[in-house]
Amino acid sequence: MEIINIKARAKINLYLDVLGRRDDGYHDVSGIMQSIALFDEITIKKVYKPDYLKLVNNLSWLPNDERNLAYQAAKYLIENFGGEQGINAGIFIELNKTIPASAGLGGGSADCAAVLVGVRNLFRLPISNEQLQKIGARFGADVPFCIMRGCAIASGIGDLLAPLPAPPFCFVLLVRPNILVSTGDIFRSLIPAPPPERTAAKMAQAIKNKSYSGMLAQMHNTLEATTAQAYPIIREIKSALMAQGADAAMMSGSGPTVFGLFKRHHAANAALKAIKALYPDFNEIFLTKFYHNEYNYKEVFRK
Repeated sequence: MEIINIKARAKINLYLDVLGRRDDGYHDVSGIMQSIALFDEITIKKVYKPDYLKLVNNLSWLPNDERNLAYQAAKYLIENFGGEQGINAGIFIELNKTIPASAGLGGGSADCAAVLVGVRNLFRLPISNEQLQKIGARFGADVPFCIMRGCAIASGIGDLLAPLPAPPFCFVLLVRPNILVSTGDIFRSLIPAPPPERTAAKMAQAIKNKSYSGMLAQMHNTLEATTAQAYPIIREIKSALMAQGADAAMMSGSGPTVFGLFKRHHAANAALKAIKALYPDFNEIFLTKFYHNEYNYKEVFRK
C-alpha cells in the first residue's frame, strides 16, 4: 500500500490590514503571514477501490464529509485529475488535529493545503506549486499560503503572495480563549480606522534586514479592535503576555488566538507556565516557534 505523511503547518498574521470590501463579498487585504511549527498530521493512503474517498479524524465533532476542506480538496483532485495517468486508485485520509479550530491560525486551510500537496505527490500529478496554489484559492484565501509556507507578503484576498526570506527567529506563545469568533461577523462589524502608519512594506523591509526590533515595530492587525470590542478577553490576554515578558503580542487573523513573541526560549517557557496558571480553564495554550525552510535550527537554538 502506497502511503504519504505530511505536516499541515499553522500560520499567524504578523501584519493584517483590511483595505475594503469587494463586489464578490471578500475583502482586499495587505498582510504578512508566517508559518509556525505547530502542525496537524495527515496520512494519505492509496486504496485499490475505484472512486473511493474516505476521511477520518481524531475529533468527534469535526465532520468527515464535504463540510471539511480537506475532503473537498481530495474530491476536487479526483474529479479533475482522475484516470489511468492521474489518480488511479481510491484515497483514504487520516487527519490528526492539534491546531485549534476556528482560532485565526489557518488550521482548516492548512489541512486543505496538505491534502492538495499530499495527493499531488502521492499520485505524481503534473501540477506545479503555482498551479496548486491557484487550485487552493478555490477553498479559501489562506490555502495558497499554507501550500507555500514560510513567510510571505499577501495582497488581494490574501491569495496573491510574494515570498519573503526567513524573519529573525523567535518563539511563539499561542493562547486561545474558550470562545468562538465568527470571521464573517468580525468583517461585517469591522470598526473603521484610518490607514495605519505601520505598513506591510515596512515590515517586509525589516524582515529582509533581519531586524527583530524593526519587525516588532510594524506588527498590526486591523481586525483586533473589532474582535476585542466584542470579546474583552482578547485585550486581557494580550496584556498578560506583555506582563510575562513577551517582546510583542497581537491577535492572529480574526481571532480569538492571541500570540506573544519571545526571542529567548527560557523567557517563553517561563511565560508559558505563568499563562497556564493564570488561565487554568484554557485548553489550548501552545509554545511553538517560527517555521521556515531557511532556518538552521541548531544554529538558532544556540543563540
